[in-house]
Amino acid sequence: MTALLIVIVLGFVVIAAATVVGPRLGIASPLVLVAVGVGASFVPVIGSTPIEPELILAGVLPPLLYSSAVSMPAMNFRREFGAISGLSVLLVVGSSLVLGLFFALVIPGLGFAWGVALGAIVSPTDAVATSIIKKTSVSKRVVALLDGESLLNDATALVLLRTAIVAVAATFSFWDAIGTFAYSVVVAVVIGLLVGWANLAVRKRVTDSTVNTVISFAVPFAASIPTGLFHGSGLVAAVVAGLVTGIRAPRDLSPQNRLSDSQNWRTVELVLEGAVFLVMGVQLKGILADVQNDHAGIAIAVLIAVGALVLTVAVRAAYIAPLLGVLKARSRHNEKMLPRFEGFQDRFDTPEGKREAFAEVNSRKRPVSDRQINVFARRVTTGLADIAYFRSQPLGWREGAAVVWAGMRGAVTVAAAQTLPTGTPQRSTLVLIAFAVAALSLLVQGGTIGPLLRVLAPKSDQAADEEDQATTERRRIIELMRSTRDQLPAITAPEGDPTPEFIRETQNRMRQSIDVQRAALLDARDNGTFDADVLAEVLANLDASQIAIEMRGRTLD
Repeated sequence: MTALLIVIVLGFVVIAAATVVGPRLGIASPLVLVAVGVGASFVPVIGSTPIEPELILAGVLPPLLYSSAVSMPAMNFRREFGAISGLSVLLVVGSSLVLGLFFALVIPGLGFAWGVALGAIVSPTDAVATSIIKKTSVSKRVVALLDGESLLNDATALVLLRTAIVAVAATFSFWDAIGTFAYSVVVAVVIGLLVGWANLAVRKRVTDSTVNTVISFAVPFAASIPTGLFHGSGLVAAVVAGLVTGIRAPRDLSPQNRLSDSQNWRTVELVLEGAVFLVMGVQLKGILADVQNDHAGIAIAVLIAVGALVLTVAVRAAYIAPLLGVLKARSRHNEKMLPRFEGFQDRFDTPEGKREAFAEVNSRKRPVSDRQINVFARRVTTGLADIAYFRSQPLGWREGAAVVWAGMRGAVTVAAAQTLPTGTPQRSTLVLIAFAVAALSLLVQGGTIGPLLRVLAPKSDQAADEEDQATTERRRIIELMRSTRDQLPAITAPEGDPTPEFIRETQNRMRQSIDVQRAALLDARDNGTFDADVLAEVLANLDASQIAIEMRGRTLD
């Protein structure tokens, strides 16, 4: 027990040190942790400790994906959902089939079904590995694409892995596979929605921030475990619960509770992500020992892994190139719709104008309710915001190259490989290939993504342009907040020194002002009116102001 405690404490220290020292050395901290893990695998106490792969898939991934989903701007996720779903499903399936054929050709006696199983393990990008890209100067839209892809593609890969394993022992049916995947996702979405709403319904009644945060730690598992029992995708359920929480938390939870959540979940993310990379490095010695015991060739397995990594990048590039064309065509179509949308919005100042605008698109000419008209108005507002977003964040060849090269594999690939059944042909070799692909991906892609993005950066000062856009956004947000606040009646100050009653009334009015401003900003967030990052910054400042007011109020009491 003492040795285990020492290992855990050293793990915390190493994670903290790598996070601080890695960037100073110009090396991504995950690479430092993998290297440390490889070195630690030769320590008898550490290297001999068995690591259950299900611990990562069922114990580590759900909270990490949940936390990422909570913090991800939901409006950007919605805007990019078409591209994200293609990357998460079509690209994973296509890569798995191509890699399956490759593995079947280069590994004697493996067969296509087992090749597809290994391809499904290697194909998805790693949600933890893509954290490297967030520390670079890549555009926000690229981050949204990569974040969304890594949130969902693990589910596709794991369902495909199970399907390929079943296909070895039974007759494969394409439609059965499609049905299994659809069922897995539908069950996950339903349970994720229910858990997300139940989570908020319970936590908004809990005033203690510490207790509230403890409850939040149980949410990803409350979503993923029941979903798994119903043979759905627990990872998708955790993501859906996180998206629901991220959207509704500013309306349902107090600033103190959300601040506590944010701080504690950042710590959890740091520890779990670091542990994942350390575990990945620690597993190397055991994987090599298994290959040697099976009298398989280590050099050949590494060479096959190099070919597989090259093939994954090539397939990814072949998919993303036409995807960029589709997204550009959609942007051009949206630009053509801009004058019409602006014409609609110009008439939204009066109820009669809204009805006239709606009448132009009401082909059935049926009587309509005020609710239908308001929904139409919100859709026009959202459509204009979407057009502005796509115009300010275009996807060119530079962004496409970043999306291709940032698709890294990581420890999840290694963990999934170790779930292969014991009767898998050349199992130890397949696990080594998966490890080598993940390690090479982190080393080659993760180690060069920063310099590559600097080389690909446009000649204009991107940082200055983004700061100018942020300044403009802040000015627009402040105007909205001021107009909302000015609608509240003023308070008449008493003559002489302010009384305690007047001070309390002033503080109540300040809280009321913050509440109406927050509500206006959240409505604007749901419409996509402002930049998500700038809006999050302003909302955080509002939360800080409310916390300070409430603390001063306690001193008066």
